[in-house]
Amino acid sequence: MHNKHFRLNLSSDSEDFDQIYLENFPTLHRYAYTILNDRELAEEMVHQVFLKILERTEPVDLHTSLKSYLLRSVNNECLNYIKHQKVRQNYHSYAIHSMRDRVENPSSKLACQELELHIAQAINDLPEQCRTIFQLSRFEDLKYGEIAIQLGISVKTVESHMRKALKRLRLELADYLPLIGWIVIIKVWY
Repeated sequence: MHNKHFRLNLSSDSEDFDQIYLENFPTLHRYAYTILNDRELAEEMVHQVFLKILERTEPVDLHTSLKSYLLRSVNNECLNYIKHQKVRQNYHSYAIHSMRDRVENPSSKLACQELELHIAQAINDLPEQCRTIFQLSRFEDLKYGEIAIQLGISVKTVESHMRKALKRLRLELADYLPLIGWIVIIKVWY
């Protein structure tokens, strides 16, 4: 499997998958650990790479060695995770500061804190790719085309995930719409 060009087409019940996984896991795990400095998280990133390979409906044409492809995939998975964590931290800081600056009485502050928690939880509950696309669009202000290029997917796929994310968030946060409206009114007044 170290040819310069071959097709990677694996399924979970194939012996090739087991062999590739067992042969490459230790190296990939060590590599992910050097990036993340967390053994469990490194293991999760390697598992995510193999899961994504299995979820592919089309075979992958490789123009490098399998090991290079897997290492690059683990690197991308780790960097996406780090970026996702930074986005979460930035959003959390922004949400806390912007809401606390505009709300004065204790019961309103408590309601805003509860809303913050529900928004964060609703975003975290989105499927992984849906959540990543939503965060890249809303918190990093990337356009759909930029997200598509960054994630290696089509713009239509990005649009579909954004529709799904917004629909789920509207449903999850329906009980908080009056509070969200109230906060928007306060922002306009101040």
